[in-house]
Amino acid sequence: MGQDFEHDLFFLLHDVARLSRVEADKRARRQGMTRAQWALLLRLARNPGMSQKEIADLLEVEPISVARLVDRMEAAGLIERRADEQDRRIWRLHLLPAAIAQLTEINRERETLASSVSNGLSSHIHEIMVQGLRQMKTNLLQLQADHHLPAPGEQNLRESA
Repeated sequence: MGQDFEHDLFFLLHDVARLSRVEADKRARRQGMTRAQWALLLRLARNPGMSQKEIADLLEVEPISVARLVDRMEAAGLIERRADEQDRRIWRLHLLPAAIAQLTEINRERETLASSVSNGLSSHIHEIMVQGLRQMKTNLLQLQADHHLPAPGEQNLRESA
């Protein structure tokens, strides 16, 4: 018996996420940026002063990858590192004025992409989908907590013992 992947929630979620990433990559490249750079700027716009480690955890990449990303963005005059006032080993990341113009364009591209992706969906269906996805996210986070699974970027304590 064959599986109908066009009606399988997990396959559809995966396909929509993958296709969205591919399209976002194209749009970022047109700006001379990467999707990772977009994500870093968007996160810092919402939470100025995040550490490189916090960004790595959110982006689900290794801290060294964020360090390289920050090096390139710092050289481009988009962000700066500032030493943490309590712990000089920690770098806090802050947007520079040049990043604001980039963020305006990033947000314009995100809005255009979101509009294209949701074309043909009523606002009612859109809201139901958002509610459903938020509930699924809550459920998955609860499963992680219930099973004591480390969050992305966290080291398993048993591995370090």
